[in-house]
Amino acid sequence: MNELKNDRYLRALLRQPTDVTPVWMMRQAGRYLPEYKATRAVAGDFMSLCKNAELACEVTLQPLRRFPLDAAILFSDILTIPDAMGLGLYFEAGEGPRFSSPIQTIADVKKLPIPDPEQELGYVMNAVRTIRKNLQGEVPLIGFSGSPWTLATYMVEGGGSKAFTKVKKMMYAEPAALHLMLEKVAESVTSYLNAQIKAGAQSVMIFDTWGGVLTGRDYLEFSLHYMHKIVDGLIHENEGRRVPVTLFTKGGGQWLEQIADTGCDAIGLDWTTRIDEARQRVGHRVALQGNMDPSILYAQPARIEAEVQTILAQYGQGSGHVFNLGHGIHLDVPPENAGVFVESVHRLSEPYHR
Repeated sequence: MNELKNDRYLRALLRQPTDVTPVWMMRQAGRYLPEYKATRAVAGDFMSLCKNAELACEVTLQPLRRFPLDAAILFSDILTIPDAMGLGLYFEAGEGPRFSSPIQTIADVKKLPIPDPEQELGYVMNAVRTIRKNLQGEVPLIGFSGSPWTLATYMVEGGGSKAFTKVKKMMYAEPAALHLMLEKVAESVTSYLNAQIKAGAQSVMIFDTWGGVLTGRDYLEFSLHYMHKIVDGLIHENEGRRVPVTLFTKGGGQWLEQIADTGCDAIGLDWTTRIDEARQRVGHRVALQGNMDPSILYAQPARIEAEVQTILAQYGQGSGHVFNLGHGIHLDVPPENAGVFVESVHRLSEPYHR
């Protein structure tokens, strides 16, 4: 299980030399691919797709059949942990995820269990094992979780939110309740990611989608503090290799130095932070992942290529850059445009690695 035919993604995360800049896309397995829609129709609904190891493996591998991507990412959802804690995850048509039993009081928080990753979340580990086997060492497999803060927003709001008033009310009016919840979620995320690593994930990523809605002070106290705890608790070596960890806070460009202080191997950037400035600030300490605006993929091929060239030139010579979008690929992007993007990264990045 140890031999990797293409390890440039893992090498770049550890800032080791690579032949070209590796590339993968957030949400690369998803609704922009007709074959994904067909598989999801077979599964019946989104969570049934997540819980079927063979189908989750199939959709994980679909983008790799189309594009020469340098990594596969586990097909799952960030809300698997709150679901396993008994909050009753369901999906409302056109509305996204919802919880039937959101957290409202400290009594609710105290009742939250820490799920066993091989029991309540065993279906995720089955998917990891199945995908890893089927990848046959072609590229590394990325495991992931949501950050404690981001998961807490859904758990308290009962679903997605624009203003985050319920969770911020808890943060300001009952901080002890929120800290207790974040403590439990951080413990759950740590054991969940470690179980993914034992099952075969070769790198892990923490998605802090909503960290950017916080003030600087609150980000450090309610989001980054708990991601730091997770980084400290992770298995950092498995199968004779380092297991790199990437932290991604959407809207987190102002806190790069503090994110690097956690001891993570890489920081994910969204498109609002220039990659040259990020490299100047933290590039000698961590690798950088990012950071093209996903909406560029609506453009003509020449415009997509120009954007790739711009970002490569901004990053400059040497390793330590994993090319990615600044957030997930949009569901109505033509797949051939994603193909232009991936091909351009490999072709245009070669001179930067000589």
